[in-house]
Amino acid sequence: MAYFLQQLINGITLGATYGLIAIGYTMVYGIIGMINFAHGDIYMIGAFISLVGFMLLATFGITSVPLACFLVLLFAMFFTAVYGWTVERVAYRPLRRAPRLAPLISAIGVSIVLQNFVQLAQGARVKPLQPMVQGAFKLFSDGDFQVTISYLQIMIIALTIALMAGFSFVIRYTSLGRAQRAAAQDMTMAALLGVNVDRTISATFIIGAMLAAVAGLMVTLYYGVIDFYIGFIVGIKAFTAAVLGGIGSLPGAMLGGMLIGLIEAFWSGYFSIEYKDVAAFSILVFVLIFRPTGLLGRPEIEKV
Repeated sequence: MAYFLQQLINGITLGATYGLIAIGYTMVYGIIGMINFAHGDIYMIGAFISLVGFMLLATFGITSVPLACFLVLLFAMFFTAVYGWTVERVAYRPLRRAPRLAPLISAIGVSIVLQNFVQLAQGARVKPLQPMVQGAFKLFSDGDFQVTISYLQIMIIALTIALMAGFSFVIRYTSLGRAQRAAAQDMTMAALLGVNVDRTISATFIIGAMLAAVAGLMVTLYYGVIDFYIGFIVGIKAFTAAVLGGIGSLPGAMLGGMLIGLIEAFWSGYFSIEYKDVAAFSILVFVLIFRPTGLLGRPEIEKV
């Protein structure tokens, strides 16, 4: 039971990062009906910006860990927001009325460009970061095995819950949220009723990029190593989480992220770690066979 609880804590922590990235996928799909395959690389850039931010703060003598994390979070969210806005303007807005395959190919091209840009700018080697948030609470012990939850895990879970609550409030009660829901239901009618659709879509890309930046910061602190290729692997898993939970559903994106994280954690703990990705994608296949819309998704109603 102690080992089970430890893997549960690890899985929730991992699932929180997948869920934050998956929200970016599901938001974009909910409004324009397309998948932003460059979103995983926005997360990767957020991780690199976080690493550079910590190095700059250390150079200026800022050694307070809470202050450094807060400043780096703002720094990463600002710059990834710029990247997210640029991706929308370059890869999606000019192709909004084109066949769906065109923006998909464009997004894949942007993903390759971002990967190679970071590889050339930062090098292909793994970039390490010294542990910054240390310490843990010991929950209980079973013989020689101790169940712990680290301060960093608490921070990741608490930050994810806070962001989900804040974002749900924005979607439900603000003018931006109403504009996003209107554009998601009928973009043409929303524009006729006065909604600035272009600005709403840009804001959606920006918000998704900022959430990816938060995930990038958390992964950098949690694992302590990053490279230019992490965006592809994690992006595919986050996309899987969005589809598993129900593409277009924000609670479904977080639920799917949690499920993917738990599947990976328990499979790695009880079976061979080399096949954890196979287990996660196999669950996705079975879910889509028996529930094609995902766990919380709704059948798409085609307007005639």
